[in-house]
Amino acid sequence: MKNLGHTFSAKVLREAPMGLILDLEDDGEVLLPRKYCPAIQTDSVVVFLYLDAQGRPIATTQKPRAEVGQFAYLEVVENSEFGAFLHWGLDKDLFVPFGEQHRPMVKGKSYLVYIYISKADGRIVASSKVDKYLSDERPHTFRAGQPVQLIIANSTELGFKAIVDHSHWGVLYKNEVHARLSFGQSLSGFIKFVRPDGRLDLSLQEAGAVRDKNVDTILKYLRDHDNFSTLNDKSDPALIQRELGISKAAFKKGIGALYKRRVIVLEEAGIRLLASDQS
Repeated sequence: MKNLGHTFSAKVLREAPMGLILDLEDDGEVLLPRKYCPAIQTDSVVVFLYLDAQGRPIATTQKPRAEVGQFAYLEVVENSEFGAFLHWGLDKDLFVPFGEQHRPMVKGKSYLVYIYISKADGRIVASSKVDKYLSDERPHTFRAGQPVQLIIANSTELGFKAIVDHSHWGVLYKNEVHARLSFGQSLSGFIKFVRPDGRLDLSLQEAGAVRDKNVDTILKYLRDHDNFSTLNDKSDPALIQRELGISKAAFKKGIGALYKRRVIVLEEAGIRLLASDQS
């Protein structure tokens, strides 16, 4: 069943006592229960397809927090002798078998999981053993500067490991992250660099936006300090970080851009903002 676990637009065939009968084309027909039917009758409706408690396909207009083939950070709402149940936005909770729990799940806590269709019984289930479904080695077509969706999954000495577009691992370096990040957090980001081995370095800001922000930071600092700073490319990185809140590399790129635009002059004692840019 090609649409199982996904959101799609289905044609309305007819109305029935229990709701609307929708066309699944090669997969036959499916019921959209009356409580989910749109108030205004239309020729088609956007629905999510899942299986009911009896294993029968059924449609809903409720929107899950993630679909088959995706990752999400979900809360455990119930435990049973067979596994745990997660709230994912539907009336029917998402099941995680014991064998797919990285560690025993606790009611009330949230876990990062991958959603998939079980080969054993064809049901939509989840796994917290996320490494099984991610790879640093699988071929991809990501390119530098590409916008992507990220899920923060772990922290390392380098920074944060993030899931990129529900398919690959990437790294956000801690010296380039100036916001508080939390496990399971979803946010937008960019591919900063694709390494020769295909691994991904990430950024929370587009490359040009980072440069512009650093330039603005330097300009503001100069204007707040009588248009002059003793900071230069020989200054201690810790001093630059303390004064400007940016790395030495970002500072050097910023003053390089300002110098090329003839906004500043580089003096022996530091950098000076030209009079035409002091407003």
